[in-house]
Amino acid sequence: MPPKAKTTARTLIPVILCGGTGSRLWPLSRQDYPKQLLALTGAETLLQQTARRFMGNSKFSAPMVISNDSYRFAVAEQLRQLDIAARLVLEPSPKNTAPAVAVAALIAAETDPDAVLIVAAADHYVKDTKGFLSHLDAAIAAAEAGYIVSLGIKPSAPETGFGYIEQGKPLTPGSLSIKQFVEKPDSDTAKKYLKSGNFFWNAGIFVFKAKTLLEELEKFQPAMLKAAAKAVKGRSTDLDFIRLEAASWNSITADSLDYAVMEKTSRAAVVPTGDIGWSDVGSWSALWDIDADKDKDGNTRHGTLYTHNARNNYLRAHDKQLLAVVGVENLVVVATADAVLVAHQDHAQDVKKIVEKLQKDKRTEAVHNRLVYRPWGSYESIDDGERFQVKRLVVKPGQKLSLQKHFHRAEHWVVVAGTAVVRRDGEEHLLRENESIYLPLGCTHRLENPGKIELMLVEVQSGSYLGEDDIVRFEDTYGRVPSAKITKN
Repeated sequence: MPPKAKTTARTLIPVILCGGTGSRLWPLSRQDYPKQLLALTGAETLLQQTARRFMGNSKFSAPMVISNDSYRFAVAEQLRQLDIAARLVLEPSPKNTAPAVAVAALIAAETDPDAVLIVAAADHYVKDTKGFLSHLDAAIAAAEAGYIVSLGIKPSAPETGFGYIEQGKPLTPGSLSIKQFVEKPDSDTAKKYLKSGNFFWNAGIFVFKAKTLLEELEKFQPAMLKAAAKAVKGRSTDLDFIRLEAASWNSITADSLDYAVMEKTSRAAVVPTGDIGWSDVGSWSALWDIDADKDKDGNTRHGTLYTHNARNNYLRAHDKQLLAVVGVENLVVVATADAVLVAHQDHAQDVKKIVEKLQKDKRTEAVHNRLVYRPWGSYESIDDGERFQVKRLVVKPGQKLSLQKHFHRAEHWVVVAGTAVVRRDGEEHLLRENESIYLPLGCTHRLENPGKIELMLVEVQSGSYLGEDDIVRFEDTYGRVPSAKITKN
């Protein structure tokens, strides 16, 4: 039996898993900017909402966020906006949840093996934060007693898209043993689970002491734990990021925490949460379910919309376009600057099939949005054609792009708002609103915003090749390695 809970002071560390691509929410979610970084259920992004659940409560330590290189600056910026000083750990490659959680436990155990970790996905939604935290207290108590705890969500429907947990006997107050984990069931089985009252949705939220998880990993996944430990030991620091040692990490076989540990251990427990308004935000129809602010016809509305005789639709217009919908029901209509999705809500899960086809055809719409975020700000594609491309650049106050040059294109910069300092071949130029500068092919140049307001400018590229890999970077504020073949700016 696990040891009894101790009464000593606790270290409680939220661990936010911020990987994944969110392909079922295309075209808004893309490979390089997935759903957890989007504001889908309010003014804040799903990542920010997840982090905020633990804010304002002194019992929680600063969170640890496990992410990857592609999202690192977006994640850091979104947490900075909430004034959260998180530890940001970067995975060299995706390995599912078990290795990520192993790394979090190893890092936490360096200072406190008895630290309790609360593992949550960055892309889930919880309506009732107070209820969530209340049930989390029961899970923390069970974790202190030596259990690895999963939060079980009370099913509200015979959902076939979730895994289930069957409850066993009572353990600590508020927690139960786990009789079995069940894969995604068919419709008839899901109905039986709902009727029985003994099954919960597996939300993928785990609570455990660092040393408890490490003990179970040593028992059931020794190779994974050994490689993860090497990756942690060989880690390096890059600005505010912790980079795991790549060779050891990449040797790990990807696996989920459910498969790797929870289905094998005798120390698994579940804390039923009741109905806290949880959703994995796994489809556009799930977002329609979440939205409580529908119009009188049951439509969820985002953007500039005109509707007539339209009911129970999820409608999202691009911020610069008008969307009109007439005489339809139960549809998902989502428009972005470069793509439009129309789907029946009953088939919303199949959006990922479209993404798979886009990826097979190597369409950029599967990977990039026209609006691309960078640590210094953002750029958005406005227009393009043979031998030219037009972009809008926004540079945050005090930020600067890398010192760089291009082999195949020239650029014209026109300042629309703010003030720019441009360094061109060793000369410095100060540009104000409505002023411009020409950057000939091959010149070394850099753009900086010295002001206190955002700098906005229009960039016109012209040349024989306009790909984002036509860049040589000589110097960079954000620690990005100089290279002749890297992503834009």
